[in-house]
Amino acid sequence: MDAEEIEAGRLRWQQRYDRAHKRAADFTTLSGETVEPVYGPPPGQPHEGFERIGWPGEYPFTRGLYASGYRGRTWTVRQFAGFGNARQTNERYRMILEAGGGGLSVAFDMPTLMGYDSDDTRSLGEVGHCGVAVDSAADMDVLFDGIPLGEVTTSMTISGPAVPIFCMYLVAAERQGVDPAVLNGTLQTDIFKEYIAQKEWLFAPEPHLRLIGDLMEYCAQGIPAYKPLSVSGYHIREAGATAAQELAYTLADGFAYVELGLSRGLDVDVFAPGLSFFFDAHLDFFEEIAKFRAARRIWARWMRDRFGAGTDRAQWLRFHTQTAGVSLTAQQPFNNVVRTAVEALSAVLGGTNSLHTNALDETLALPSAQAAEIALRTQQVLMEETGVANVADPLGGSWYVEALTDRMEARAEAIFRRILDKGSEDHPIGPVTSGILRGIEDGWFTGEIAEAAFRHQQSLEKGAKRVVGVNCHPGSVTPELEILRVSHEVEREQVRLLAARRAARDEAAVGAGLAAVLATARSGGNMIPPMLRAVRAEATLGEICHALREEWGVHREPATF
Repeated sequence: MDAEEIEAGRLRWQQRYDRAHKRAADFTTLSGETVEPVYGPPPGQPHEGFERIGWPGEYPFTRGLYASGYRGRTWTVRQFAGFGNARQTNERYRMILEAGGGGLSVAFDMPTLMGYDSDDTRSLGEVGHCGVAVDSAADMDVLFDGIPLGEVTTSMTISGPAVPIFCMYLVAAERQGVDPAVLNGTLQTDIFKEYIAQKEWLFAPEPHLRLIGDLMEYCAQGIPAYKPLSVSGYHIREAGATAAQELAYTLADGFAYVELGLSRGLDVDVFAPGLSFFFDAHLDFFEEIAKFRAARRIWARWMRDRFGAGTDRAQWLRFHTQTAGVSLTAQQPFNNVVRTAVEALSAVLGGTNSLHTNALDETLALPSAQAAEIALRTQQVLMEETGVANVADPLGGSWYVEALTDRMEARAEAIFRRILDKGSEDHPIGPVTSGILRGIEDGWFTGEIAEAAFRHQQSLEKGAKRVVGVNCHPGSVTPELEILRVSHEVEREQVRLLAARRAARDEAAVGAGLAAVLATARSGGNMIPPMLRAVRAEATLGEICHALREEWGVHREPATF
């Protein structure tokens, strides 16, 4: 790019920056030196390939979505939490908000994630142990008791039963007197990553895609600020994928959901801003930064050139980041504080929009209150003390970071070509969707991830890759940690509550609601209104999911070797 074009871009950036809101903060170094809000090539100098780097707030958004970077608004501190019953988790949420957390992220227990009630025989021993148990709208009421849903953004990490859980969330807002139209938050809903990595599905892919399409339509029409899909690479990476695989599989899933929206007749400029993303921040510091920067650039280009998105907001890739749970070690667990801080810093330097930092004891149990506070304070130290929020994309233009960004993009594009080769242009939703479905059916995704995980494990066992406290520097004076333990009384109490709620509800209303859900499932209408009817009558998650399993059947993953 010649010098004149670079200066024209700098002027456009300056105009955007001047119009943007800025935080009341001290944008100087610790020594009192003034820093500019962004840095680029020296005035008057050309820079080959600068169009791929650009300026913050301008296509291709490599350097961030906003001209002001974090000077306008810092990332949202969104701590992931959930354990025991709704009352216990509500207490943890209040602690997070009182300590300065900016948003909530709900972790559900395994029965809830699989669409089972707490009194189901398959739930025995699992209720409340890896997240909060939610059986009905009454639990959602307690979960957010005293937390105004019209004012707090809430993310819910659930995919298989995401739609009935979302309906319970809407009903909880109604019972607070909040107009659901003003709700702001994110629902994960990403079923593709379940088949690829996490394995928490209810049905075959097609019924799940139908529910996701219904949800996209419903939110686009009536809840404009709410993001009905958070396309998740986190679980793909945690399953053993490389950074490039995480990037490519996640964005391909996102492209498929865009195809789904277009197949429903939705306007891409209206529904695309409701898509968000969820990435892992792992330990290879610069590789992670490059991954985040490449993600924005790839998404913007595909949205503009392939899907016809005409607005900046429809081309934006907004993403949440969580530090890598798989990088935490049970050995010398206080080292995990350092790991988490480094991973969080990479997410911030990569321009994340919100962030969760893992607690030091999460490899052993759900976080203790003290460990959760340290995780929260890690973000706050980065935000308040380090100066990293003063400059947009401070590593932009680094030869190393730009080379890594270009390489990450090239590797992702090569994977996209393989997915498209598997697909068909004649598929009713689209060729990317077709390729992903084929890759799920023939076990291609799981095989690729398994191979990457195997190679990494070999490198650990041979000592080529080192983990402090595990295969090097094993000596330690760290005492055994006291960890959070969820009492089995939680399960017994949850089952008692569920029985009492069933006894008190109007069974005729529940039956009518479930019948309406099934009738709509058979007729092809939008599933959200009848599901809301059932939820308002206190139909349980397990009852709704069981009815749909009976109608649509269950999915069995093919065996691969």
